[in-house]
Amino acid sequence: MAHDIHVIGGGLAGSEAAWQLARRGLRVRLSEMRGGGDSTPAHQGDGLAELVCSNSFRSDDSEKNAVGLLHHEMRALDSLVMRAGEVARVPAGSAMAVDRDVFSAAVERELGALPNVEIVRERIDALPAAGPAIVATGPLTAATLASSIAQATGQDSLAFFDAIAPIVHRDSIDMDTCWMAARWDKGGKDYINCPLNREQYEAFVQGLLDGEKTEFREWEANTPYFEGCMPIEVMASRGPETLRFGPMKPVGLDNPHWATAEHPNGRWPYAVVQLRQDNKLGTLWNMVGFQTKLKHAEQVRLFRTIPGLENAEFARLGGLHRNTFLNSPMVLDRQLRLKGAENVRFAGQITGCEGYVESAAVGLMAGIMAAAEIGGREWNSPPRTTALGALLAHITGDAEAETYQPMNINFGLFPPLSEVRKKVRKEAYTDRAKADLARWVSERSVEPA
Repeated sequence: MAHDIHVIGGGLAGSEAAWQLARRGLRVRLSEMRGGGDSTPAHQGDGLAELVCSNSFRSDDSEKNAVGLLHHEMRALDSLVMRAGEVARVPAGSAMAVDRDVFSAAVERELGALPNVEIVRERIDALPAAGPAIVATGPLTAATLASSIAQATGQDSLAFFDAIAPIVHRDSIDMDTCWMAARWDKGGKDYINCPLNREQYEAFVQGLLDGEKTEFREWEANTPYFEGCMPIEVMASRGPETLRFGPMKPVGLDNPHWATAEHPNGRWPYAVVQLRQDNKLGTLWNMVGFQTKLKHAEQVRLFRTIPGLENAEFARLGGLHRNTFLNSPMVLDRQLRLKGAENVRFAGQITGCEGYVESAAVGLMAGIMAAAEIGGREWNSPPRTTALGALLAHITGDAEAETYQPMNINFGLFPPLSEVRKKVRKEAYTDRAKADLARWVSERSVEPA
C-alpha cells in the first residue's frame, strides 16, 4: 500500500501517532522491528504497545493530579492508548492500571481494523531522507538507527538506566500474613500488602545492599539512573530510612492481622511491600516500586524473606536496561521536527519525556501535527496551560538543554497561577487546563475528520 507518512516504531507513541493520522484519513505505514526477527533487551513479545515495566498509567484523578489531567486531555482527543486502557483496566485504587496482554492486543486490534494502516514487521536502519516520517522507536532504538540519528543530530545522545519490577503469581502469596487494602482506604482493596516489623525491614535493607548486582558493561559504567524509576537497592544505598519514605512507606495501611481491643482496625507496620494486580484474571501481581538490578537468584532469595512471600513464585524477575533519548530542546523544533531534516518528527520516550502516558501523549501530538502539515493546515500547539501543551513546551525548548533529563508531567511544567491558595492550587491548574483545552479543540478543529 502506498503511504502518506511512515511511522517507525510500534510502541505506545508510534501506535498512538498512527491512530491519530489514520483517523484523519492519511495512509500510514507502521514499521515495527519486533516480529520481523529482531527484539530488544526488555521486550518479551512482538505485540504493539507492549508494556515492559510497570502496568500502571498512574493516577486517573483529573482534578488534582497532572497525569490524571493528561488522561483527561488525551481522552478528549480520542486517544487510542486511553481507549485500549479502558478495555484492559484492572483494579488499582485511584490509579489506572491495565492487563498488559489485553492492552497490547486491544491496540493491535484497533490499528489492524483500519484499512489505511499497514503494519509491517521490519527494522529500519536509517532516518528517511525524504517524505514525512515520525520516529517513535523509544529508549531501546536499534543500534543502526541510533547511529543514523546521532549522525543527523550532531549531538551525543544522552542515556540512563531503567529497571523492571518483578511479577508474582497470586496463588503463591500467603494471605494469612498479607492483606488487601489501598492506602487510606482509597479505591477499595486494590493492593496486596506485605507487613514488615523493624527487624525484618532492617535485615531486608541490608540484604539489598549486600546482594549480588548485575555487572555493567564498560560503555554503561557512567550512565545515570532516571530518578523516577530508581532501582530499589540504589534507593536503599541512600540511607536506611529511604525506602520507608518511598515504595515501602506504611502510612495509611492498617494491618487487620494486628488488630487488638484497643486498635480494632489494626496498626501500621514498620514498613510495607505492596503488590498491584497485573492482569485481568488477577493471577499476576507486580511488586510496586521494586525495580531492581539484583541478579535473578539473589532476587528470589531476598524477596522470599518478605513476610507473605516466603513461597513466592515469580512470573518475571526484575531486570535492567539502558535507555537513550535525544537532547530534544537542542535538536527538535516546536513541532517535534528534527532541525535540518524537517520531514522527520520524533515522538515518545526518545524525546526525553518519561512515562507510558507521556510517551503516548507526545505520539498523539506528533500525529495531529503531521496530519495538519500534510493537509496544508496551520498547526497551533495546545495552550501551555494544558498538560499536553506544558509537556510539549518542556521537551521542545523550555527545558535547559545543558541539564536535560527525562521528565514526567507535573504541575511544575505549567505556567504559574497567581494568588491561589496552596490548598486549591491543583484544582485551579486542572480547571484552567480543561477550559483552555476545550477552547483550543473548538477553535482549531483537531478532531478526526
